[in-house]
This record gives sequence, C-alpha cells and structure tokens, in this order.
Amino acid sequence: MIKMVTEGGASAREYVKLLKERNREAGLKVENAVAEILDTVRRDGDSAVRMYADRFDGGAPESLELPRDQVEALAEKADPLFVESLKKAAANIRDFHERQKQQSWLTTREDGVLMGQRIRGLSRVGLYVPGGTAAYPSSVLMNAIPAKIAGVGELIMATPVKGGKANPDIMAAALVAGVDRVLQVGGAHAVAALAYGTESIPKVDKIVGPGNIYVATAKKQLYGTVDIDMVAGPSEILVLADETANPRYLAADLMSQAEHDPMASAILLTTSEAIARETAAELERQVQTLSRKDIILESLSSFGAILVCSTMEEAVGFANELAPEHLEVCVRDPMEYIGRLDNAGSVFLGNYSPEPLGDYFAGPNHVLPTSGTARFFSPLSVDSFVKKSSFIYYTRSALLPQADDIIRLAQAEGLTAHANSIQVRKEEP
Repeated sequence: MIKMVTEGGASAREYVKLLKERNREAGLKVENAVAEILDTVRRDGDSAVRMYADRFDGGAPESLELPRDQVEALAEKADPLFVESLKKAAANIRDFHERQKQQSWLTTREDGVLMGQRIRGLSRVGLYVPGGTAAYPSSVLMNAIPAKIAGVGELIMATPVKGGKANPDIMAAALVAGVDRVLQVGGAHAVAALAYGTESIPKVDKIVGPGNIYVATAKKQLYGTVDIDMVAGPSEILVLADETANPRYLAADLMSQAEHDPMASAILLTTSEAIARETAAELERQVQTLSRKDIILESLSSFGAILVCSTMEEAVGFANELAPEHLEVCVRDPMEYIGRLDNAGSVFLGNYSPEPLGDYFAGPNHVLPTSGTARFFSPLSVDSFVKKSSFIYYTRSALLPQADDIIRLAQAEGLTAHANSIQVRKEEP
C-alpha cells in the first residue's frame, strides 16, 4: 500500500522529483480546455456561463445569483449543532486574524517632509467554494473572515448548485463568515465570470478559494487580469517522528490528507525503523474503517512513503527541501525544531496538534502554499486582501538639497527627462 525504505536520504530526493513531476503533468492536461472556457465567457458573458452550467452542472439556474432570502432559508436547514461548531471555529479564526491587521502610518521630518503608507481593503473579492462531495464549509470561514477583517468592500461567493440543490452547510458558513452575495454557478466558467465581469456578475479584484484542477488552472491563467490567492496543487502532509511518536496517531494523520485526492501526498520521515513498521501496520488496519478508503489507498500507493532517516538533522533537511503544505513534528521536544523548519505552510507541534485541528478550528488559516511553494509563499492572511500605497510630500526647501544627487542618478541611467523634472524645479526663481 505504501512504500517503506530504510535509507531515507536518496529516496527523499526522489520524492521531491516525483511530486514536482506530478503537478506539472496534471496541469498540462487541462490548459487548453480552460483557455477556451475563459475566452468564451470573456466574449459572451452570461450566455456562456449558462451554457457551461448546462454542460457541467446539469442545468443553468434561473438566476445566476442566489437571492439573500434563499441563502438564509437554506442556511436554516443546516444542523444547529453544526452551526454552533462553525461559530466557535469562526471565533478562533477571527481572533487569530485580527492580530494580523496593519495600520496606515505617517512619518515626518524636521525639514517638512512627510512620508507614509496607506493600507486599505480591496474593493471586491470573489470566493470560490466547491460543491458536491467536495463541499468544505471550513474553507468559507478561512477565506471570508480575513477578507472581512481586511475591510474588503464586497465579498461574492460562487458555488455550483447541481441538480438545483444548494448545500445548506455552505450557506450557513457564508452567513457566519459575512459573505455579501452568493452566485449559484461553479467551475472555470464561474471563475472567468468573476474575473471579467458579465451582465449580471460584477468584476472582482481578486479570486480566492479551492477548487478542482480546472478551477485552479483558470485562476492561474487569469492571474494579471485579477489577483489570486495562489496556484494550489494536491494536498500534502509530511510528518517528522522519532522513537517517542505514537504509530496510531501517525497513521491517522497521514490518511487525513491522503483522503483528499488520489494525487495527495503523505510522507512519514522517522529515525526509528520500529515506528516505521508499526505505522505501516496501522495504516493497513485503520484504512479498512474509512469511507474514502479507495482514494486513500490510491494516494498512498502513488505518492505516499515512509522513509527511515539516519538522523533528525537529515529529516529536517528534507523537510526544508520539500517545503510541504502541512508539517507535523511528532518528537520528544517539538519546540526544539520550530526555529530550524524554514519551509512549510503550517507547522503542527507535538502529538496533540494534528493537522485537522488546523484545518477546522485552531485559528491559523488552512489555505496554504503547496508543491514546494512554501519556500517563497505564505498562508492566506489579512495581508492577502489589502493593497498598500505609499505617499510622499516634499517642500521646495526639502527638495533642493537633494536635487543634484537625484539628477546624477537619473543621468547615470540615461533618463534625461527624469533629471529634467528635477532641474526645472532647481532653476525656479
């Protein structure tokens, strides 16, 4: 079911290569199909959205936007206990993200110079939410709450309504998180409509939220027309474990990501061969009871591994090279490692901080960089929904002492009009 090797170093390098190749090949298959959808929606607007809804969703809705009273009526159908859990999770998410909020600032100098930075929320953001079996109310909270904290003017959620049935849990999450409007369409055509604008769907500044490979590819191709959160690949978990780890926990956590997608990756790095073998046995035992057994088995067979490393230093080095989306540290003293793990979307420290805690409840965002991009990307945050602009104010008496330096720099670059812009002010009586 899962590959286990007792010499981890060379095999670790092979897995880095395997996972990169996995993402490249998956993307190439749908690029052309998505490009055609985007071009058709850009050209034909609502009629194209309806055409693709007929083709992919089993029928276009009467109205592309779901009226507010229907959103509220659907939300009423959600299990009240589920809604209470949503509200508790939302409170934790708000508390964490409120601490990320930055303020505009201004600095002054004695010569009268003023400089500063203005921070404000984006005007309009689109939030994509998958439907069907991949409906994740938690993602509504994780995307919408930081957007509202950032001061986004209007947050528009798009989610497919297949067979005329919307998901009550998604609608409940939308109300809890403060979503302003709901579109009952999905797929690459919904993403295109948000990016370009149509007769009934306004153009947004940014599109966030998870989706299948068609949605992810649409976001990638539209980057530049709008901003996006990130180009997300299949889910990933890497677990570091020493001889003190619990194999039952390790197996359960590996499968918590493997169940997302047959292309998800779940890797255990351990310094203990005994832990490796016991975890493999636990995987065989626990998977038999899980509803997504077939997906888990395919994922573990294709992209799962248990690698035995000679030292934890070797394991840490591989973790930093792979830069996983989720990184669990199940060792005797997990806090010892936090300063050495430089590349990870989110780090889970200790045996009682499993990845699902972060997915649903703790507060940090679960929208994380994948496919090794944690080397240079960060999790979704309040910063993802703001724009920053600087401002400068100089008086003449403040500018003139700097004039010759500015002219010299401009002339060195051959930009004489830049130099002239300063020179004419210098020559002013």
